[in-house]
Amino acid sequence: MTTALPAKGRPSADVLADLKGFAAHDPNYKEGRLWSLVYYLDETYADFQGEAYREFSSANGLNPTAFKSLKRFENEIIAAVAEMLHGTPEVCGVVTSGGTESCLLAVKTYRDLARTRGVTKPEMVLPVTAHVAWFKASEYFGVKVRLLPLDKDLRADAAKLARLCNRNTVMILGSAPEYPHGSIDPIEALGAIALKRKIPLHVDACVGGFILPFMEMNGRELPLWDYRVPGVTSISADIHKYGFASKGASTITYRNLDYLKHQMFVYQDWPGGIFASPALLGTRPGGAYAAAWAAMQHFGKSGYRDLAKRTTQAFDKMRQGIEKIPELYVMGQPTGPLLAYGSCDPNVNIFAVGDQMDEKGWNINRLQNPDGLHAMITAIHLEVMDDYLRDLQQAVAVVKANPALANSGSAATYGLMSHLPLRGLVRQKVLDIFAQMYKAGGHDFDLHAPAAPEAGLKGQMMAVVERLAQWYVTRQQQRKSRR
Repeated sequence: MTTALPAKGRPSADVLADLKGFAAHDPNYKEGRLWSLVYYLDETYADFQGEAYREFSSANGLNPTAFKSLKRFENEIIAAVAEMLHGTPEVCGVVTSGGTESCLLAVKTYRDLARTRGVTKPEMVLPVTAHVAWFKASEYFGVKVRLLPLDKDLRADAAKLARLCNRNTVMILGSAPEYPHGSIDPIEALGAIALKRKIPLHVDACVGGFILPFMEMNGRELPLWDYRVPGVTSISADIHKYGFASKGASTITYRNLDYLKHQMFVYQDWPGGIFASPALLGTRPGGAYAAAWAAMQHFGKSGYRDLAKRTTQAFDKMRQGIEKIPELYVMGQPTGPLLAYGSCDPNVNIFAVGDQMDEKGWNINRLQNPDGLHAMITAIHLEVMDDYLRDLQQAVAVVKANPALANSGSAATYGLMSHLPLRGLVRQKVLDIFAQMYKAGGHDFDLHAPAAPEAGLKGQMMAVVERLAQWYVTRQQQRKSRR
């Protein structure tokens, strides 16, 4: 194993062979076995994206007056996104490195806008289901979060929004759709309150931005969520998700330049010259811009409509298949392309079902509050949906026949972690263990490895959870004995 910079350079063929070998234990996304992280079609398209990226891999968008090609890509991408989201000719924005950067920028922008009216203790209202990037932004930029509860359909409860707003509220968030359950928040209702209160409303469409418009074009009935809603002031939409661009491409657009100006950074006294930057990054990778532009040109509206059609078919098939399994239920009212499901049978532990699916070769994501399993569905999943539903039905049967499976494997870990009180302690212990992955030399972390002390970090994680659980039980018993 190579662990340091070689003293002497190696042949390109050997290096490339190593690169391919390193992927041997990565998820099998090319055959539709992965349900998050990756948006893959086929090798021909991957080669096309790679070629587009390579053509501009050395280009740098740091200075938009230098590489005019990259600024042209950005201008055309933003114009297309503005049209796609039913924006006026005034809608403007930038290409970013991903959804997290787009979310961070919105918080920074609205915090700084609020400063112009004297707000020194900024707050923002986020639904409980807001993506974690928004909580990261809160921590980074010092903007307090006020959590908006969910309604019975697991959407942001607009009826409870007004009471959470005050003079320090710099922005309100809605998602289209939210990641955990795939529901579109009631953007029209949120927008009406935002407009009345004169508070900016951002729509996080990082997941849905490049598929919901085409689902609607195909006849899918969806609630309004984009710039057609008067209160919406900005939208984030990832090209590297359902836009099928290479990783490193998202967008944030604003209703007009008056908002966007507050996103920008200018420093006029640097010895290196006057510096201006439109987003978080300094160096902005030209390859990502080129690949994103190429993806959008390659598919066009007709291509994206076809991808949306196949994705919707896969989504509907999964939802209907899950609803036919009596022990399971679909969470909320998802419209696609995301879906989550849980157990309605006390004898069927949903995390144990996830373990069984993992053993069958599927890479399954877990949810908490409530416990569930998650799927981010793409067009390629239409080809494997029958296999998935067959394996899911079998997994449920196995767990129902063996309830003790809930106490072993990662089911035990997830179950304890999601239900254990003392969330601050859980956070600190997870942080301690997670940080070990980044210590000098690195360290593997396999959440699905056997729960044994010798099983590396997974063993450590399980041991920590068990100690926390035992400590909590002991403390509760001591409290009872003192009464």
